[in-house]
Amino acid sequence: MSSRRKAIPADSLLQLRQRLDRLPPKSPERAAQITATALLYGISVTIVYRTLRSFQKPHTAHRRDYGKPRVLPPSELEHLIVN
Repeated sequence: MSSRRKAIPADSLLQLRQRLDRLPPKSPERAAQITATALLYGISVTIVYRTLRSFQKPHTAHRRDYGKPRVLPPSELEHLIVN
């Protein structure tokens, strides 16, 4: 038996996400779908929930001035005030 963690294929995650999106939030069928997926891939229900939460999560975008100080240096500040 390998020590490598079993992973759910991306297409299966997408199909599961679509099935869950069609169900009401408090539906017991949601838990049944998650449990069936966990049994199919031999992993825990917690791992399925964790994988779904991180699946296709949007990445944060950086501002244009990322990493640069937002406070103007005194020389530029004086130039703006005088003009």
